[in-house]
Amino acid sequence: MSALTTSSDGFQLHGEPFRIISGAMHYFRIHPDQWSDRLRKARLMGLNTVETYVPWNLHQPEPGTLVLDGFLDLPRYLSLARSEGLHVLLRPGPYICAEWDGGGLPSWLTTDTDIRLRTSDPRFTDALDRYLDLLLPPLLPHMAESGGPVIAVQVENEYGAYGTDTAYLEHLARSLRTRGVEELLFTCDQANPEHLAAGSLPGVLTTGTFGSKVAQSLEQLRAHQPEGPLMCSEFWIGWFDHWGEPHHVRDAADAAADLDRLLSAGASVNIYMFHGGTNFAFTNGANHDHAYEPIVTSYDYDAALTESGDPGPKYHAFREVISRHAPVPDEPAPAPASKLPHTPVELDRRAPLLAHANVLAKPVRVDADPVTMEELGLRAGYVLYRTTVPAPGDGVLHFAGGVGDRAQVFVDGAPVGVLERERHEEALPVRVPRAGATLDVLVENMGGVNYGPRIGAPKGLLGPVTFEGTPLQGWDCHPLSLDNVGSVPFAPAASPEEGAPADAGPAFHHGTFEVRVPADTFLSLPGWTKGQAWINGFHLGRYWNRGPQRTLYVPAPVLRRGTNELVLLELQATTGPRVQLTDTPDLGPVKP
Repeated sequence: MSALTTSSDGFQLHGEPFRIISGAMHYFRIHPDQWSDRLRKARLMGLNTVETYVPWNLHQPEPGTLVLDGFLDLPRYLSLARSEGLHVLLRPGPYICAEWDGGGLPSWLTTDTDIRLRTSDPRFTDALDRYLDLLLPPLLPHMAESGGPVIAVQVENEYGAYGTDTAYLEHLARSLRTRGVEELLFTCDQANPEHLAAGSLPGVLTTGTFGSKVAQSLEQLRAHQPEGPLMCSEFWIGWFDHWGEPHHVRDAADAAADLDRLLSAGASVNIYMFHGGTNFAFTNGANHDHAYEPIVTSYDYDAALTESGDPGPKYHAFREVISRHAPVPDEPAPAPASKLPHTPVELDRRAPLLAHANVLAKPVRVDADPVTMEELGLRAGYVLYRTTVPAPGDGVLHFAGGVGDRAQVFVDGAPVGVLERERHEEALPVRVPRAGATLDVLVENMGGVNYGPRIGAPKGLLGPVTFEGTPLQGWDCHPLSLDNVGSVPFAPAASPEEGAPADAGPAFHHGTFEVRVPADTFLSLPGWTKGQAWINGFHLGRYWNRGPQRTLYVPAPVLRRGTNELVLLELQATTGPRVQLTDTPDLGPVKP
């Protein structure tokens, strides 16, 4: 029996009237050593519930497996929420969107082009059911009827924006029930008649998603569902950023006024996001409508808690609003966490990527045309494709089908150009100095599409490559997952002339710095162009001077007392060799 039930106009929890005042916080975007801190801050703002998605692609990187440790120790996260006195809304998808790589669907599934994703296609539902067979048993003790914090579970995610396969939604609801989930089920769709109709199920609570026009949105929700609680399951208080656009912010007073309107109407709410966190490593997603638009590393979202977990303007504004409608703990609002003092880091060792490709990954030999990243079994990262050009001269390299998502091209080690998926580029004029010149193409996966029909779009080289019409075949393909940069063979770096680029091609750079007391910090990279960063082997994520994001968040638990190691993979050029650890984040210019 469900602990959370519905009446004609509200919720009851264990038979008592209850209003959900929740905030979104994704455990997989927060360092596990900081979960307790973030949950405590949620309670202190006045939240009684937290919400989280569950990313299928990380929990099941291969069929038949289940990962539940480290960043993915969901049972521990749920236990910590319960210890803090918080309830949980669980959103297991299977599709989560979330501006997350592939919308949370695993690449081993999405690369099968015969499977109709998010439908009642048995090939999809069978894979989903096998995943739920593994995922749900360790979560059942954390359901409210077993004394745990989970009071409701979502069926799919904004399905009305994608499809109309009601049989699929029914199958998913039944799959949850037959595997022991007795808690309240709900759907979540944008608050318009078409989406609500396509994404809802009889007997399952319908909730809406919106960030403004509160009265109008609640009206649409009530028109669709004449009885039952009104709930905004994603109250958008900020937004995410793509590379190359301004940083999104929303005025705190404006967001607080809409929150007050929601609560004054008697509705329940889930604030999206209470705390956004970070797309560490290669986990960011991308949108692809007219053009391919990858998401930045930060998922700050202009949320109530900043990316580093400090209360922002919305935290205090929301706390005051919530106090008008529900009890707020009689404790002071949390103060910002301490930050590492300003620390310069010199990167005095380096290793060029092209020269060490064989050390990083053994090549896969392909005798004909190059194959995609997925065909090489690589979920994320880079592929270095290498072949030779038989004839010299000026001509055009043509990449049939383009690249996924960004390709740097080199002839005999010299950079000759860049192709980008977002610009629909397929051709590059080059000069080949000699017969048999080496052609290297380093292709970067900038993030899997997380919304719409292009989920699962392939990465790498997407078709044959020709030079002046002559097919280039016979490729050595190096799949670079970069899971362990500790194997990179660094050597002392030559000192560049002041202001001159230290490198003209992709290279790893290494430096050390001392820490007395670990604390949060932000990596600033003035003079560096584009690449990845690791501290003590922890993959912070992608940087790019295209912006808007100009610093990478470094969680305190990543650091250690004494000597720490920084590794950068710089893809283009740097005026280095220094970077800075600073106490102030810079997420870039804001749209006027």
